[in-house]
Amino acid sequence: MAEITNIRSPRVKAARRLAKRAFRDRDRAFLAEGPQAVREALAIEDATVELFATAEAQLRHGDIVAAATAAGVPVHWASGEVMAELTQTVTPQGIVAVCRFVHVPLAEAVPPSGARLVAVLAHVRDPGNAGTVLRTADAAGADAVVFSGASVDPYNGKCVRASAGSLFHLPVATGAPVAEAVRHARESGLRVLAADGAGTRTLDEIDLGRPTAWMFGNEAWGLPAELLELADEVVRVPIYGRAESLNLATAAGICLYASARVQRKTLHSVEEPTTPRS
Repeated sequence: MAEITNIRSPRVKAARRLAKRAFRDRDRAFLAEGPQAVREALAIEDATVELFATAEAQLRHGDIVAAATAAGVPVHWASGEVMAELTQTVTPQGIVAVCRFVHVPLAEAVPPSGARLVAVLAHVRDPGNAGTVLRTADAAGADAVVFSGASVDPYNGKCVRASAGSLFHLPVATGAPVAEAVRHARESGLRVLAADGAGTRTLDEIDLGRPTAWMFGNEAWGLPAELLELADEVVRVPIYGRAESLNLATAAGICLYASARVQRKTLHSVEEPTTPRS
């Protein structure tokens, strides 16, 4: 296998342009950087188009190369200069995959009566925050994450890296207006809660055992009045110390885990058999 050393080669240029959203949308493909993301991409059938890896990375991550080869995914040796051209990190990890879009329609991500916990990103613009919310939703056992049409592209390189592979773990829907996402969630049996500092009640004061779609707003200005009105209730995270507010991803993690904890406890209590009294 010949090593690709020319940063102007057609193959490298085609992959490099996926750093721009216009080309991602046109080719319906994106870059997944680093062993964790690439490993998770390869776990999904037909999600990976091709793989670039330095000689050192191929030795260090032989399992990834073997998985790609077994799946029929072309593996290209890349020089350090080529890898630097393909990646957006200061210290590249030496492995990048070109992947197909993996998002699904809203109706598939949030099926009728089939979801219990969903995150809806409303006008979330920071890719690092969005990717972290996606990763946290995955860790909390959420059923789906919805990126509204006004939110950042989930295939943005920073968002993909921040998700740490979770982009490939749970259904992600994109492009729907917030009002449509909220309406669909409600029609699918979910209560819609807006996380906002203007909430009249806190997480400590509401019933979190019901199927819930959490709506999270923009990092700088939160949720505007017209979006707050779409929710069944506006809820704030209690602040016990002197901090003025919480980072979006932190607040989302608290809300999602609070719901997941109560829901799992409720579900397990229902499933446990009742011991008859003697």
